[in-house]
Amino acid sequence: MLREPFNLKEETMLNKKWIAGAVCVAALAVSTLARAEARVFFVEPKDGATVSSPVHVQFGLEGMALKPAGDMTPDTGHHHLLIDGKPVPKGDVIPASEHSLHFGKAQTETDVKLPPGKHTLTLQLGDGAHRSYGPELSSTITVNVK
Repeated sequence: MLREPFNLKEETMLNKKWIAGAVCVAALAVSTLARAEARVFFVEPKDGATVSSPVHVQFGLEGMALKPAGDMTPDTGHHHLLIDGKPVPKGDVIPASEHSLHFGKAQTETDVKLPPGKHTLTLQLGDGAHRSYGPELSSTITVNVK
C-alpha cells in the first residue's frame, strides 16, 4: 500500500486541533475539580446557637466566586437562604418566597426576623439564573430563637 506524500499543512492543522482539544479537556477537569472542592458555610451563627431576632447571618463561600444574578460566568453564583427548608436539587430553580431569600447582588450577610423556637437555616448556592448547584453546595444549621 502506498502512502500519500507528506502534507505539512495538514499535519500542522491536526496537531493544533489535538492541542486545542487537550486544552479544553484540561480546563474542564480543572473547573470540575474546583467545583468539587467548593463549599458554602455559615460564618455566623454557629450550628446549635441560641440567638435573638433579628438573627444576623453571614455567609461563606470557598472554591468558587460570587457574582450577581444574571451573570452566567462558569463556577460562580450567589447565595440563597432557605428558612426551615431543605436543599434544592441540582439544576432546579430556587424559588423566591418569604422562606426562600435570594441574595442576587452577591451579598454575604443579612438580618432575618424569626419567631421564637427552633429553626433550620439552609444556605444554598445558585447560578446566575437561580439554578441550584445541589445539596453538595449547601449547608444547613439549626438555631434556637429566644
